[in-house]
Amino acid sequence: MTTMTVDRFADGPAGAAAQPGPSFLTAPFAGRTWREQGYLTLMLLLAPFAFAYTVFAVSFGAGIAVTVVGLFVAGAVVLGGRGWGSVYRGLAHDLLDVDVAVPAGYVRPRGFWRTLGSMLGDATGWRALLFMLVTFPLAIVSFVTSITFLSTGLGGLTYWFWYRFLPEQIGSDGELHRGAQFGSSYFLDTPQRLALAALVGLLLLFGWPWITRMFTLLFRALTVGLLSPTRASLRVAELERSRTGAVDDADARLRSIERDLHDGTQARLVAVAMQLGEAREHLAGGGDVTQAAELVDTAHSSTKEALTELRELARGIHPPALDSGLTVALETLAARSALPVTVDVDPDVEADGRLAPALESIAYFTVAELVTNAAKHARATGVYVLVEPIGDTGSAVRIRVRDDGRGGAVVVPPDGSGLRSGLAGLAERVRSVDGRFDLSSPAGGPTVVTVILPTTRPADRT
Repeated sequence: MTTMTVDRFADGPAGAAAQPGPSFLTAPFAGRTWREQGYLTLMLLLAPFAFAYTVFAVSFGAGIAVTVVGLFVAGAVVLGGRGWGSVYRGLAHDLLDVDVAVPAGYVRPRGFWRTLGSMLGDATGWRALLFMLVTFPLAIVSFVTSITFLSTGLGGLTYWFWYRFLPEQIGSDGELHRGAQFGSSYFLDTPQRLALAALVGLLLLFGWPWITRMFTLLFRALTVGLLSPTRASLRVAELERSRTGAVDDADARLRSIERDLHDGTQARLVAVAMQLGEAREHLAGGGDVTQAAELVDTAHSSTKEALTELRELARGIHPPALDSGLTVALETLAARSALPVTVDVDPDVEADGRLAPALESIAYFTVAELVTNAAKHARATGVYVLVEPIGDTGSAVRIRVRDDGRGGAVVVPPDGSGLRSGLAGLAERVRSVDGRFDLSSPAGGPTVVTVILPTTRPADRT
């Protein structure tokens, strides 16, 4: 194996540093703290209605489940939980700066009973109802605790001013006192006790933001845990999208092959048939033999060109070099490329048939298109291809294609027409087999495309 030095690029730019929160001294005056208090207040206002809706959904659904109409009504109530979840996600986004992904929308299946079952068993709706049930006591406790810290802190801090407006009371010592009373004879009406009240109020006021933060963190965790899509649903959505992309890509390739056969090879063979027919007429009618020979010679040349086109089409479907392995196929591709291409394939990649044939085809066509792009668009002078196993057990193969071109390559998303081409098509093809496609192409270059494909390990085969 030829040794080649390849730069190890990171998967992406370093993430931006998280915005620091307010300090202890500025927390009571920070807008973030007051937004969190507003969130707790709105949660308290919504909690009784949400709790009532949840109880209604369970009790009403159980009560009328004996009828088919009742089951549909109960299913509609369960789906209504999606609307409540959207409200809570909006509050978390606006007041807590929490971006929660929206679960996949409800899709009504075909069939009466399947529709009924999907409504009653809608996981997103039930998880939203569970959130509303769990947050009911939490909303009460969090608001009461936080507002107590806030009001008591402000009251103690300003007590020295407004205590004088309290009514006078006779203490156990027989004297008149004006101020808050604790026990039978303890009044906050002396300078020392006024200072103590101010100190306690100051401590409570500065502790209020962190009490509020503690409760909002609980709400954050519940919002993300119950109102966001589950990993399974995200996986299903990704697989459905990948499957759709793979089907569209296969359809586009079939249409392209059909178009090439119809407009190219078929038209050329029709011309060959016409030329041979004309030559036969010349020979049968005693015409010019020289002209007939020219027609036959032209038909012969056209036939060879048609055979060349057919070989190119066949190579586009499945390169014959792949029958000898990925290494040979990539070396053949490099030899035919217009650019100097260095290929470095780790021998372990093809050990014991680790890479499945379908994945070998994806790897080959991915490298082929990236090399073509480097030659056509990047103004590169060389391409480097590295194929190596990754992971302790070689459970995946990494393909890294690097060119020294001008950079600036981007993955253009589909335009809605269903057609995928260029890097977007490659990305869809890779994701359709549960792979990963990463692009790094800063202006000025270099462009590095990293593709990770799963492998077929010997231990997994029976």
